[in-house]
Amino acid sequence: MPKFNQPDPRNAGTWCWVNGPVLRENAKVSVLDSVVQGGDAVWEGLRIANGKVYQMEEHLHRLMESAHALMFADIPSLEEVRHAVFETLERNQMTDGVHIRLTLTRGEKTTSGMDPKLNTMGSTLVVLPEYKGAVYGSGQLSLITSSIRRNAPSFLDSKIHHNNLLNNILAKIQANHAGADDAVMLDDRGFLAETNATNLFLVKDSVLCTPHAHACLPGITRAYTLDLAQRLGISVKEGDFSLTELYTADEAFTTGTMGGLAHITQVDGRSIGEGPGTGPGPVTQRLQEVYAQHIPCTPLPFLAKGEQ
Repeated sequence: MPKFNQPDPRNAGTWCWVNGPVLRENAKVSVLDSVVQGGDAVWEGLRIANGKVYQMEEHLHRLMESAHALMFADIPSLEEVRHAVFETLERNQMTDGVHIRLTLTRGEKTTSGMDPKLNTMGSTLVVLPEYKGAVYGSGQLSLITSSIRRNAPSFLDSKIHHNNLLNNILAKIQANHAGADDAVMLDDRGFLAETNATNLFLVKDSVLCTPHAHACLPGITRAYTLDLAQRLGISVKEGDFSLTELYTADEAFTTGTMGGLAHITQVDGRSIGEGPGTGPGPVTQRLQEVYAQHIPCTPLPFLAKGEQ
C-alpha cells in the first residue's frame, strides 16, 4: 500500500454534510465563512472500521473543547454532531475503511474581516466521509527534521485542534522536497515535539518514550497508546527528548487516527533499529498487534436498526 492516499472512485457521488446533507460534488461553504477568511475553524478525524467509529466520543469532546476555547457561538450539541455523522454514513451505507474529516467553523460572516463580531449566522458543521486506507500503509517511514518549529503555548496552544496548519504544511513541503514521508518538528527549545501530522514515540532499553505535550497535540491515539502500553506492562516515560535520542533509539513510531501505529526506519539518514526495509521492533509490534483489540468504539446505530 502506498504511504499516501490515492483518490478512490467510490467517493464520487457520495453524500456529505454542510449544515445538512449535500452531495459531495455540490458541497461548498461560503466565501464569507470563517474557515475561508482566516482558517478560523476546528476539526477532527474519525476512523470507521467494521461498523464502528474509533474513539468517537473522545474526538467529539475535543472538538467541543476546541470550539469553546476559541469562543465559537451557537456551537451544535454533541447529539447534533452525532446525528450529522451517523446520517451521512447511513446515506452512503459506509461502514468500513472510511475516514471522516469533521470540521466546525465559526460560521459565515456578514462581510469580510477578522472580527468575530461579524459572525452572526451561527457555526458551520462539515462532515466529509471518504473511503480511504491507512495513510502510511505498512509503515517503514523515512523522516527528515524540519527547520519549522511547532508553536509554543505562548503563541498558539496546540491543545486547540485548530485549522491553522501552515506550520505543519511548511514542514511537509520540506519532507516532500527531501523525498521523505514526513518531517520531525522540534519545539521552540529544540526538543522533539511531533511530526507534521502525527505524535512521535521512541523506544530505548525497552522503555516507551514520548515528548511532553507542550508543543505537540496531546493526540487521542497518543493517549490510547500510552494507556495500552501500561496495560501491557511496558514502562512509559514522558519527557523532553533531543533529536540525538531519536537517532539512537532502538525503535520509533508515529501515532494518529489516520495512520494508527506506523514504525520509523530512518531519520535524517540515520537508521532506526534494523533500518530501512525492516519490520517494526518488538515493542512497536506488540502494540500494533493489540491496538485494535481494546480501542473504544461506537457502533453505527443504523446497522443495529437494520437487524430489527
